[in-house]
Amino acid sequence: MELHNTNEDIVVSEVTNIFDSLEKNGNPENICTCAQCRLDTACYVLNRIKPHYIVSNRGVVRVGQESLERQQQKIDIITIIHEGIKQINKNRRVSSHGFYVDSSLNMNRPVFNIPTIVGRLFNGVNFMPMEDIKVELRRNEDIVTMIDSNWQNPYQLLSHCEGTFTFWPAPIQAESFDIRRNFEFSVRIKALDFEELNHFFRIPVTSEIRNISAYSRDRTFKLPDLYIFPPGKDDFQ
Repeated sequence: MELHNTNEDIVVSEVTNIFDSLEKNGNPENICTCAQCRLDTACYVLNRIKPHYIVSNRGVVRVGQESLERQQQKIDIITIIHEGIKQINKNRRVSSHGFYVDSSLNMNRPVFNIPTIVGRLFNGVNFMPMEDIKVELRRNEDIVTMIDSNWQNPYQLLSHCEGTFTFWPAPIQAESFDIRRNFEFSVRIKALDFEELNHFFRIPVTSEIRNISAYSRDRTFKLPDLYIFPPGKDDFQ
């Protein structure tokens, strides 16, 4: 039995169409349309939508029956693609469009590979997922650098994400291999008509001999659900 995320097909197809259209129409904004930037954009989108898996021909038939829902999802995907193109074009490097490498890192020395950080944010009054606000990941009061341009910081919560935010910090240089250390981070959220939220946490990490550039669910740190409240409301956390 083989699992397949049909959203990958949709995203890759739409990314290809949009980039091809840019090239065909003269690319007035001088957007980079190389293969790496196309791949980065597809990755950006897939990190922000729910997967849609099928396991058989029956699943393919069902996808066809969900036409109205899929049409709306396609519109959402196209919106996120354009957002991703702007973000990646803004952050792309002259020397490399791909995996982020901090210039201060010695690539021949061990590093602390910080796991991806996943959390959810809700309205503390009605328990609805928050949207259209920014979530910041900080360390020592500074905005944390992400591993590449597919991962935003601050992270913009969108309506279809159900309050979920994700971060993947860049590796941190280590003195040697197999050192265990706790790294302190905080999530800061400022939203109109809500009190500021600062959630502090630690992540234990053991240094490794090389950077990890492939995403893995096994390397994920999940935060407890977070809630923000209007001024004067009690925080039950």
